[in-house]
Formats: sequence, structure tokens, C-alpha cells
Amino acid sequence: MIDFLNPQSGEPILMGVVNVTPDSFSDGGEFIDPNKAIKHALQLAEDGAHILDIGGESTRPGAKAVTPEEEQGRVLPVIKGIRDAGSSTLISIDTRHADTMQKAINTGADIINDISALTHDVQSLSVVSKAQVPVMLMHMQGSPETMQDRPEYDNVVDEVYAYLEERVSACVDAGIEKKNIVIDPGIGFGKTLEDNLKILKNIDKFHNLGCAVLLGTSRKSFIEKICSGTPEDKRLAGSLASILHGYEKGVQLFRVHDVAETRQAFDIWRAIEHA
Repeated sequence: MIDFLNPQSGEPILMGVVNVTPDSFSDGGEFIDPNKAIKHALQLAEDGAHILDIGGESTRPGAKAVTPEEEQGRVLPVIKGIRDAGSSTLISIDTRHADTMQKAINTGADIINDISALTHDVQSLSVVSKAQVPVMLMHMQGSPETMQDRPEYDNVVDEVYAYLEERVSACVDAGIEKKNIVIDPGIGFGKTLEDNLKILKNIDKFHNLGCAVLLGTSRKSFIEKICSGTPEDKRLAGSLASILHGYEKGVQLFRVHDVAETRQAFDIWRAIEHA
């Protein structure tokens, strides 16, 4: 398993996004067929993804919830297919349902990535603690259905920090090792453009929690709000700008759609820095 806090030689850890959904904001429906999703995942691994993040429930703003059974019908064949293909690349399951977490682990997943920070399902803490697998805890105000309905904070950085601090403590109290906890401030999840920019500007503060930090800005709508008229498939440059900013601030993990391009950007950045 990767040491998330101290990646080898400071190399950024890339999570390649595999949306097995009909309605995700960027590539909804493109990989709903499990064979296409498996092929895409294997290509992302070849492109340099350290982790393949498999999700079967869209969490875009306004997205409707799906049942764990429907979610599992989407993701479990993909996880099995990746393992059957002989890939040893780490797999994270992007879910907020405890039963999906357990069945994904049984099928070959290595990591839990939960947008609700293990609060949506009361059994989630127990599943992760018993399995002793790494977990990624994200901040979200509200739920995907409601999170962009006038989100409001007095101080977004402090409030997100306090929430993640409480969730880290809850996980440790439940028997999850702190070294296995990654925190994600949740760009775009119940935040305005100004909120997102404040978090990005101050993202180095989150290192004080003593956990590795994950940043997910890839193709998100805050880019379009700054650069008007930029559709999802034209946001690579904006994604890379925010990702490189995060890396300069010490962020260790990055959840991205465009693995090869992000890898190239990091390789050039690091070559210049180490010259």
C-alpha cells in the first residue's frame, strides 16, 4: 500500500476516475457498459494512475440517489474485471453505502472513498475499521441533491477544517489507523465559487490535521464560472492549473479524469524544480 503522507520521492499520487454511471457530470454514460469501464480503467493504469476510483452513483449537484443494489450491479463487475485482467493497481470504491463498501472489498477493492466521510450509513465506520483499509473522508454541505442550494458559511476554511477534524477523530476512535485516513475538502460539494477559491488558496492549512490531503478539481464547474462558456471536455487547462497549485501547497493525492495529461504536467513541473 502507498504511504499517502510520504509518497515515494514526493511523487504525486494520481487517482483515475472511472464513472460507471449514466449521469455523472463529465462522462455520464460513457462507461456504463462494464466492458468499456474495465478497458478505460486499465488504460488509466497504463497512463500512470496509482489508484483507480470506481463509482456507481453520480454525486454531481442535483443527482438522485441510487440504491446500494443498483450501485453494486454497476461497480462490482468492473472491479472483478480489473482484477481478472491481472491488474494490481490499487482500487478505491467511491461509495457512501456500507454494504457496497464491504462487497467491493470482497471483490478486490483496496480503499474506501466516501463523500459523506462515513456519516451516510451507520455501518460504514464498522466496515472500514474491521477491514483495516484506507479511507478517504470528504467534506460536503448537504447532499448531492441539495448541496448547491445556497450553500453558506461564516468561514469556509475553518468550518471545513473543523468538520474533517471531527471525522478524523471519529474514525480513530472507531479503530481506524490515522495513517490510513486521507482528507478531502470537497471542492464543489456544497460550496460557492468564492468558497472553492478560498479553500484552494488555503489548502495547505489542512496538513495540520496530520493526514494526507486529496484534491478533486478535475473538470469541475468552478472552472466554467471563471472561464465562461467552457464545457466539461474543455476544462483540462483549468484543471491542471488548480492541480499544480495544490501540489505546490503540499497536496499528496489528486483525483483526475485526464491521467496521462496530468502525469505529463507533473513530470515537467518536477523536472524544472529538480534541475
